[in-house]
Amino acid sequence: MLELVKAAFLGIVEGITEWLPISSTGHMILVDEFVQLNVSEAFWNMFLVVIQLGAILAVVVIYWNKIFPFSFHKGEPFLKKDIFQMWFKIIVGVIPAAVVGIPLDDFMEEHLNNYQVVAIALIVYGVVFLVIENRNRGRRFAITDMSQMTYGTALKIGCFQVLSLIPGTSRSGSTIIGGMLSGASRPVAAEFTFYLAIPVMFGASLLKLLKFGLSFTLMEIAILAVGMLVAFFVSILAIRFLMGYVKKYDFKPFGYYRIALGALVLLYFAIVK
Repeated sequence: MLELVKAAFLGIVEGITEWLPISSTGHMILVDEFVQLNVSEAFWNMFLVVIQLGAILAVVVIYWNKIFPFSFHKGEPFLKKDIFQMWFKIIVGVIPAAVVGIPLDDFMEEHLNNYQVVAIALIVYGVVFLVIENRNRGRRFAITDMSQMTYGTALKIGCFQVLSLIPGTSRSGSTIIGGMLSGASRPVAAEFTFYLAIPVMFGASLLKLLKFGLSFTLMEIAILAVGMLVAFFVSILAIRFLMGYVKKYDFKPFGYYRIALGALVLLYFAIVK
């Protein structure tokens, strides 16, 4: 029962941090220093990625009408061309992460999943958020609607997504930064980030499951199911909060949070370890 409570807590952390630009994987690695699941290292490395499927399903549920390219209503075309075009742009945006991430997956897992890398990435991209938001003060963005997203912009954002392979960077954070630097408004950059996550995280989860193997104990199945379920419901709240937030405010508070957390992590481990 204690392990399931831990899994639920990790699901809460995942559901919040997957969508806010503060790094879900980074937070999960840090939380593991204090709340450790009684599982094998191989299961934990798989759990870190696959728990994100719960969060991704929240995107599918919330944005179903915007991402499902078929219509079964009378009087409407069966194929929604605008949604099909958007999916082609999403595929273009996913290519850089796939090209770089797949061959480097084992290296990243072995050498970068530690508190030093997480803390430095939190601080560096926290500063980047502050710099970009100061630069964007009073700026009018060229892309204020998803229909204005071009293939070139999608590719640029996809290149920024590669940065999130480093724990602590934040996939949503790196793609939002890339979106704003490419001329997209905060709401459009955030929404496109959600869409990019669907194929990226499904693909990453499949790779981790195949690497781990499909031989689970009942407890491992229960831990993974609880973590994903909690992440799903918390993600729905987090996504709605973020989309409401970015329509009124900038990302500076997240930048300050990242810097403070990164500094706290370095200080804590310098004293304790």
